[in-house]
Amino acid sequence: MSKVCEITGKKVMVGNHVSHSNRKTKRKFYPNLFKKRFFLTEENRWVDLKVSAAGIRIIDKKGLKSALEEAKMKGFITNY
Repeated sequence: MSKVCEITGKKVMVGNHVSHSNRKTKRKFYPNLFKKRFFLTEENRWVDLKVSAAGIRIIDKKGLKSALEEAKMKGFITNY
């Protein structure tokens, strides 16, 4: 299962652990993802999404239908 937000497109980033002696080793920064169900009132059904905390805030702000359409247009989600 990929760790990508279906609304914002946020995904894993790569960076460095930096120790006290300033040695650098690779590490990953994971997005804050949740598996969440939303009720789509226009189609009278539930939609299961993997969204980040920022994605949940976008859905609250814009509404579920417009957020899904925008994510589909940007290519973050194929169908819902």
